[in-house]
Amino acid sequence: MTQDEDRRICAGRAAGRVAHVCAAAATALLITSCGTADDPKGAAAPSAPASASASASPKASLAPIKPGEVRIAGEVDKPYTITLADLRKLPQAEASVEFVSAKGDQKHTYQGVLLHEVLKAAQPRFDQSKKNGQLRGVVAATGGGDYRAVFAWAEIDPGFAKSQVLLAVSEDGTAFEDSAGPRLVVPQDTRGGRYVSELNQLWVGTVDPVVDGAH
Repeated sequence: MTQDEDRRICAGRAAGRVAHVCAAAATALLITSCGTADDPKGAAAPSAPASASASASPKASLAPIKPGEVRIAGEVDKPYTITLADLRKLPQAEASVEFVSAKGDQKHTYQGVLLHEVLKAAQPRFDQSKKNGQLRGVVAATGGGDYRAVFAWAEIDPGFAKSQVLLAVSEDGTAFEDSAGPRLVVPQDTRGGRYVSELNQLWVGTVDPVVDGAH
């Protein structure tokens, strides 16, 4: 065998090996691509966006509020839900009120439970290390149609105010329907804007996170 023939044979063998390696690499790439695109078992599980957990609303973890129920929540140790039937079993108070509404002058007598007593049962987390820490408290009342009104805790606390804000169960002796829920009655108000009807949520908190976090 001549040297030229020997070089041609070696070159052919080398080319064969290169072709084999390229074919194997192409086959592996094809298998990997198929597994990723079509086979969910072969594909890596996509990671959730970093903002997903941060943007999730805490409301998502709460059970829906049924008609007639009132949820007491917020910065409290014992959140709970109460109904008109529950309220009727509690000690009742009465308030005769006069106020102006969109329908004109109103004059009614309401029976119900003191709002302070209902909220106190949830054990609001006021900072007792602060002087009169409860005076930093606020209450947001939400009613039908996402109507909302806000109170300072001192407005409903008999230790600071003479008013008797009620969760009313009846008006002029006529009981509210269970599915409608109670009505918030605010005797000290001359206008009826905070007489929240179809009440479904009472949120208790403090102004500290807003005030201290303000720029």
